Amino acid sequence: MDASKYYDARHRLHLYCNPMNKEKLERFIRLLRLKPGMEVLDIACGKGEFLIRLAELYSIRGVGVDISPYCIRDALNKLEARAPNAQIRFLLMDAKDYKPEHGQLFDLSACMGASWIYGGHRGTLRALRDMTKVGGIIVVGEPYWLKEPDPEYLAADSLRKQDYACSHRENIEIGEDEGLTCIYTIVSDHDDWDHYETLGWWSIDEYARENPDDPDLLEILAREEREKKIYLKWGRDTMGWAIYAFRKRET
Repeated sequence: MDASKYYDARHRLHLYCNPMNKEKLERFIRLLRLKPGMEVLDIACGKGEFLIRLAELYSIRGVGVDISPYCIRDALNKLEARAPNAQIRFLLMDAKDYKPEHGQLFDLSACMGASWIYGGHRGTLRALRDMTKVGGIIVVGEPYWLKEPDPEYLAADSLRKQDYACSHRENIEIGEDEGLTCIYTIVSDHDDWDHYETLGWWSIDEYARENPDDPDLLEILAREEREKKIYLKWGRDTMGWAIYAFRKRET
């Protein structure tokens, strides 16, 4: 089964496909105060909510890139329904292959929750920095360890301790070590994580009821049961999540 199909079923009720509280993110979006016509890039854009919300508020221009045909389908439908005149393009492709046209630099570049595309947090910051104007903003969503991860947890979820920073502070320090200035953070709490994870349980339950003849259903259910056990036994108390906004300063 294509992993995109599983996540389409799991995220069918989510606004954002990460454990970020939408009210917290809306507060951040309003803080941005972008000017009409500013250019925004969203790597692994999911269903396009971030770009479309910016278009609604600020009339920005934008590019969203995602490897999932389900996400791009949803993003295009949402764009047509909410901002049909917005100058936003959604590209179905592996984001690691995306290159801005004609060396374009963006006023804001984002990658919230897909740092594996660029080999981790530091690699993501470097990649986005290279696509962002001096004075522009880089937005990343990144996990970090709340405590020492249990080796069983790492093995069960195919993780390595070095995949993520050891603290929220270290994620900030990595950015500042790369010549960026951290100007804002949004940290998810247990309630945010529980909403994200358990909304996935609800989504899968609905999907199973609506699609009993799906040949991939048993695999979808088995994967979700595994994810549920991993989250409840280890992940809930071990992995944190935050969104970081950095300013690209002159070097």
